[in-house]
Amino acid sequence: MRLPDLDGRRVAIWGTGREGLAALKACPSALFAVDDNATTDTWEGIPVYTDPARLAEAEIVIKSPGISPHRPVVVALKAQGVTFTSGTALWMAANSGRTIGITGSKGKSTTSNLIHRLLTAAGHPNTLGGNIGIPMLDLPDSDLYVVELSSYMCSELTVSPRVAVVTALFPDHLDWHGSEEQYFQDKLNILWHGPAAAVIDGLDHRLTTLAGEGPILANQPGTFHVTGEGFFRGTEFLFPRSAFRLLGEHNARNLCTALTAIEAFGVAYDWARLAEAVSAIEPLPHRLTEVPDPSALTFVDDSLATTPQAAIAAIEAFPGRPLTLLVGGADRGVDYSPLRAYFAGRAEPATVIGLPDSGPRILGELAGLPGVKALLAEDLADAVRQARVLTPDGGIVLMSPAAPSYGKFSNYEHRSAVFREAIEDSAPPA
Repeated sequence: MRLPDLDGRRVAIWGTGREGLAALKACPSALFAVDDNATTDTWEGIPVYTDPARLAEAEIVIKSPGISPHRPVVVALKAQGVTFTSGTALWMAANSGRTIGITGSKGKSTTSNLIHRLLTAAGHPNTLGGNIGIPMLDLPDSDLYVVELSSYMCSELTVSPRVAVVTALFPDHLDWHGSEEQYFQDKLNILWHGPAAAVIDGLDHRLTTLAGEGPILANQPGTFHVTGEGFFRGTEFLFPRSAFRLLGEHNARNLCTALTAIEAFGVAYDWARLAEAVSAIEPLPHRLTEVPDPSALTFVDDSLATTPQAAIAAIEAFPGRPLTLLVGGADRGVDYSPLRAYFAGRAEPATVIGLPDSGPRILGELAGLPGVKALLAEDLADAVRQARVLTPDGGIVLMSPAAPSYGKFSNYEHRSAVFREAIEDSAPPA
């Protein structure tokens, strides 16, 4: 379905935030809107209702990404013949041929940024968008797009991007998707609608199994991959590992996936100049970012890490150093047993401080492990104060919460700001 297909149809918009505004601008003939929390009777000049059942009066509903299509009311409305779409789906149907789309349970933001930066450095201007705060329908015209797609956004796609990229796959957002199986299905929907090429991380066993045959496997000997020597394209040595400044093996794999996607898209690239472009790339804010502090401790902001697997990857970026890990946030039912399995096999001891709301459940998962000292904190400021006392000099205080920020914080940036403020407030005299 494309935007012209909405002409002359009874269209409603579900959600009155940024996505809803973008949808209304793209489809000004919409008859009404629904917002479960609306406090007025009108919105942008059209009626707004709080009861989703009113959507039965529409033929087509443009739904905001945060509204799960698995809600019973959506299932019932579909059974009545109402068609659901989204701004992402409408945009992709019109722009797929000039788009690299990236999703993944971990690494999608970093990989999207890497593709964007490398294409720009190679003389291929492109627009970076998607799951970064700008609604897809508000993106400016561009010859080339690099778009980050959440599982919410992927679930509505009916057309795949020209190059579809999946960086990793493990359970997440189960409260929205309803089950682990449905989450995987929704996430991998990016692959099922005719991409010219699909690229996945060939070292992710679950991903390679569920994606089946067809995708190009990055991080394999025949494609872009990394070894102890450095980065390779097949057997061709490209540049040493030290040229890439992002920490962690997971980020090295993200770079290889990004390079594989660029090659799959078919743009011209002087691979001999690749090292220069790579060496200029800096980490994303709030992703393994060191926070200045006058003490002998190293504080690291990893607020973007909202899953246990992301937290594990962050820990592994600091081998051999004393560790205090700050975990916990909004509880969306994620399985934290991978954290237990990781710490059970980790030789070095660690202190883990649990934050509301999921902190107690995470610490419960780690109970009884001999190498883990577990404590609860009232809030982030309390956790930082405890970490200063408990972490030996030269150690890492890593806020890699393995949980979303919403509830206690407005977003991951707000959580980072509170973390930095707590570090500053508790710092010893210079």
